[in-house]
Amino acid sequence: MHHIEKNRVPLTTALDDAVAVVRRNIDRFGDAYVDDTTSGDRYPLRPALGDLALGANRGWTTSFVPGMQWLAHEVTGDEVFRDHALRHAVDFERRLHAREDLDTHDLGFLYTLSAVVPWRKTGDERWRALGIAAADLLMGRFLEPAGIVQAWGDLTDPVQRGRTIIDSLMNMPLLSWAGEQTGEPRFAEAVRRHTTQLRTHILRDDDSTFHTFFWDTETGLPLRGSTAQGAFDDSCWARGQAWGVYGFALNHTALRGDSDSGESLLDAAWRCADYFLSHLPADGIPYWDLVYADGSDAPRDSSAGAIAACGLYELAACDPDPARAARARREADALIDALIDGARPNDPESAEALLRHGVYDLPKSIGVDEGTLWGDYFYLEALVRRTRPEWNRYW
Repeated sequence: MHHIEKNRVPLTTALDDAVAVVRRNIDRFGDAYVDDTTSGDRYPLRPALGDLALGANRGWTTSFVPGMQWLAHEVTGDEVFRDHALRHAVDFERRLHAREDLDTHDLGFLYTLSAVVPWRKTGDERWRALGIAAADLLMGRFLEPAGIVQAWGDLTDPVQRGRTIIDSLMNMPLLSWAGEQTGEPRFAEAVRRHTTQLRTHILRDDDSTFHTFFWDTETGLPLRGSTAQGAFDDSCWARGQAWGVYGFALNHTALRGDSDSGESLLDAAWRCADYFLSHLPADGIPYWDLVYADGSDAPRDSSAGAIAACGLYELAACDPDPARAARARREADALIDALIDGARPNDPESAEALLRHGVYDLPKSIGVDEGTLWGDYFYLEALVRRTRPEWNRYW
């Protein structure tokens, strides 16, 4: 059977449609924060929780909203995006000072996009100070003698004690940036030790990854790998593998001066990438866990494809081998083509998500076959990376 090429939507159209969704969502939601995922392809406002009202700034995904607005501003020059992104920065500043829902390593996700990016865009010292304050708070989660940043929960929580997850690689760039800004070596040292532990223990011998791994916080010894959102402890959660591609690549770039750590992280990023790419179905949109293959009726996770594409574009930018860099770009382009073909909204005029067919947490039946804030953000970032090779990355 011959593969028939679809009439693919042009890249410029896909980018314009995505930016238009971001613009309409400003009118729809204003300064309120939507939930992590859509429900029936519509974003509800973030539910109230305790003292936090409906639409409040809580959880780990809210910064993807201003992140998308900054990307849209770069593409269009429309000041509406910049103005709203800065309004979010003000609220993230308030959230940090109020210490609202910040017992998490995801301070990196939250404050890279809400503080570091506005500082880079405006030069306003206020946002630099906010980013450094967030990095200081994140350093409080660095556990000796294991040399890891704990992922979730209060540090006294026995269930979460000593746990890190592969997503944590994406939270390290905030620390690397703070180290550059302050000249304090403690930040880079934490990044080096944490990423070395993940390279050694969360990346398996067959180049797949655990979602989560525990260390003994008294002795620092590695204990066990497991999953929270994958299919099985020994399977390979697709989004986690994608975080590995992008996260190891970013940390390679940050630690390049440390030749041992830097080069080994570049190798780790490629190991994650090769495993991810070799476990894709024919249409190029990953299943939510890479244990599933063509013919399965398991849901897809388009967000994993978008994250992996960003990671491959990063590898294309940082790998000193021209042939490998060219391959990374080709593979990233193919992932984006697959998402444009199979996961962009049927009707971009009415859509609230930029990307369909994402999965948040299938074992808990949360956000299955829906749009996700991170899928939307990384899809838009990948489109910008593809169409604007000179783009200066946010991480």
